[in-house]
Amino acid sequence: MDKEAYLISKLQSKYVGDDAAVVGKMLYSMDAFFEGTHFKREWMSMAQIGRKAMLVNLSDAIAMNARPKYALVTVSIPKSMTTDEIDALMQSMERTAAEYGCEIIGGDTIGSDKLHISIALISESEYPLLRKGLQMGDLLAYTGLLGESKRDLESLFNGKSIAPNSRFYEPVLRAEFIYNARPLLHAGMDISDGLYCDVNKLLDMNNAGMEILAKIDDAQGFSGEEYEMLVAFPKEHFQEIEKIARESETTVSVFAKVAKNDTRFPCKSHHF
Repeated sequence: MDKEAYLISKLQSKYVGDDAAVVGKMLYSMDAFFEGTHFKREWMSMAQIGRKAMLVNLSDAIAMNARPKYALVTVSIPKSMTTDEIDALMQSMERTAAEYGCEIIGGDTIGSDKLHISIALISESEYPLLRKGLQMGDLLAYTGLLGESKRDLESLFNGKSIAPNSRFYEPVLRAEFIYNARPLLHAGMDISDGLYCDVNKLLDMNNAGMEILAKIDDAQGFSGEEYEMLVAFPKEHFQEIEKIARESETTVSVFAKVAKNDTRFPCKSHHF
């Protein structure tokens, strides 16, 4: 049983279902970044932890064509953390938020034996990009190159070092591409649980299936926490999408089209 899906199914609100809840022009989202689930402290500096914690939250807003405005941050602080480490963590989160026009306006702190971070984001959008909206024949595509996050996570588990600019440390958010391509897109979401699992979520949301057009390697399909974009658009907009992608230095790979069937990818959790 997918307990995450089961828990979400217990909520009755009409706003549940996307990366953020859309209430009027405002979007509300929250993501956790927990030691032992998403990272180990020996793998990352405090600055890297703070930056990634903020980036994975900002990704929810950007994936929905929203502009992040405000953030509320909760941090559980281990007794072993020094004030210098706290400074590095918070300064990194503030700098990263500011890069996207977002301000940390409050939150909460508690003592703990592990470093856990939870961020609530308040964003705004005139034209949010939702998961629902697929149409038959739409092309399914992903941005960027997938697989690096899973590969480097496995290297860290094996005691190896990875590049400072690894996608595991430094997800690349496709803000410019999404903001410019939004009028051409029918649906989309960020790739946080792996392409395979997130495609399945998108299809399930729309009661649709797919016809696979290009083979995807399992190393790409199962790689979680990529924070690239999964998008759907009509085939007649393909050239326009490619042009916007080039202008924003974004690679876009079409791999399937929406069809009336029950085809799904294999899916397994990437968290440890």
